[in-house]
Amino acid sequence: MLDGTMHIKRISPSLSLLLRTRVRDADGTAAGRLYDIAVATGADAGRVAGLVIKSRTGVGWVSATEVTQLAEGSLQLAPGAVLEPLRGDESFVLLRQDLLDRQIIDVHGRKVVRVNDVDLQWFEEDAEGAPLAATGAVAVPSPGAGPRTDLRVREVEVGFRGAARRLLLGLLPLDAIEAITCRITARVIPWDFVDLIEADPARRVKLKLSHERLAALHPADIADILEDLGPAERDAIFATLDEGVAAHALEEADLTLQRSLVESMGPERMASIVDEMDPEAAADMLAELPAERSSSILEEMEEEQRQDVEELLEFRENSAAGRMTTDYVHVPHTATLAEAVEALRNFEGAPETVTEIYLLEGEVLKGVVPLARILLAPPHTRLAEIAESRFACVQAEAHEREVAELFDKYNLRALPVMNAQGELVGVVEADHVIAFLRGTT
Repeated sequence: MLDGTMHIKRISPSLSLLLRTRVRDADGTAAGRLYDIAVATGADAGRVAGLVIKSRTGVGWVSATEVTQLAEGSLQLAPGAVLEPLRGDESFVLLRQDLLDRQIIDVHGRKVVRVNDVDLQWFEEDAEGAPLAATGAVAVPSPGAGPRTDLRVREVEVGFRGAARRLLLGLLPLDAIEAITCRITARVIPWDFVDLIEADPARRVKLKLSHERLAALHPADIADILEDLGPAERDAIFATLDEGVAAHALEEADLTLQRSLVESMGPERMASIVDEMDPEAAADMLAELPAERSSSILEEMEEEQRQDVEELLEFRENSAAGRMTTDYVHVPHTATLAEAVEALRNFEGAPETVTEIYLLEGEVLKGVVPLARILLAPPHTRLAEIAESRFACVQAEAHEREVAELFDKYNLRALPVMNAQGELVGVVEADHVIAFLRGTT
C-alpha cells in the first residue's frame, strides 16, 4: 500500500477475462461472481458505471463507486454496498449482454463485423473527475485518497485475438491465455468510433455511426453494410440516414433489401426518401412492391415526382422507357451557353449523372450538346452552334437489348428516348445499361 493506494499490475483488461471474477464483501466473505459490466451512455459514454454480480440469490448490480479494491483475482465491495435488482430500464449498456457477439459497422473497412471481445482501460482522474492519464497499472484508491481511477471501454475487438481468448477460457490459466493471445495481431475499433443508441425496453442495443461518418461512405458501400446487418440493426441504421443518403443507398440495394427497408418505414417517411431517388430507380422499386404498399407511398409523394414515377410505371420493365430516367437537363434550342449553365445549376437530380444537355423545340429534340463543348465554348455562344445535330436515339417501346446494342455501337454516355410523336420523354444512362447487362450474365 503506497499513499493510501493499492497498485496491482493488469494491462488493459478485457471483458472476457474479467467475467466470472470472484466478488467478496467488505468482510471478505464470498458475494458472488462478476456476471456483466454496466457502461454509461450519454455524456459519460464508455465509463464503467457498475458491476453486475451473480450470487446464490440471483443477479444484481452495484455502482462502480462501491468497489473499493481490486485484489489479484477478485473484487471487493465497499462496506454497506448493496446489490440492486436489474429492472431492465437502466440508462446503461451491459457489455456482455448488449454488445458481445453483436454486429457493428467498421466505417474504415466499410463492412459489418462481430464484436468478439471488449478491451477496457484504467484512467487516473483528479478529484473533479477530469482525466489525468491512462495507466496500465490498476490503482484503486482507498476512501479519502486524492486521485482516483476510472475504468472505461477503450476499444472493441473484431478480429481473431478476441475470439481466441474466449475459446481458451477454462482450458488454460488466465496468464497463459494472455501470453498466447498477445502475440496475435489485434483488429479493433476504437470506442470513439462506436456510437450507442440508448438501450430499449427489450434490452437490445442498436449500434450506429454518426451521420457524418455514414454519409461519407459511397451509397453502394452503405447498401452492402445494410445487407449484412440483422433486420433490427438494419432498420435502426437506415432510420438515421437523411432522405438523400437513404435514397442513394436504396438505389444501390437489390430488390430483396429494398422490400425489407420499405416495409420498415411508414408511408410518409418512405415517400420523402423516394422523392429523392432517380425516377427510374424509384419506379423499378415500387413496381416490385404489393400494389397497396406502392399506392400508399405514391399518395404521399410530391406531385411532380409522383407524376414522373407513375409515367414510368406504365412502361414495360424491359423496354427503353422502362430503363430511362426523366431527370435530365434540357433548354430551348435557341438558348445560349449562359442559359445552359443556369439550367445546370437549377438541376435537382444527381449532377454526376449529367453528361449532355438536350435542345428542345417544344418537346421535340433538336440537338444534343456534350458538357465538354460547353466548358470550351466562349460565354456568349448559342448552343445550337455547338450541338450535335446527328445523334442516336431510341423509341420508348424498343427492347432493352436494342438499347444496349446502341450504347455499344456508338460508344454512348446517354441515349435519348422518344415517343411516337418524336418528343423527348426520357434518357437512358450508361449505369442503367450496365445494370441490365449484369443481370443477364
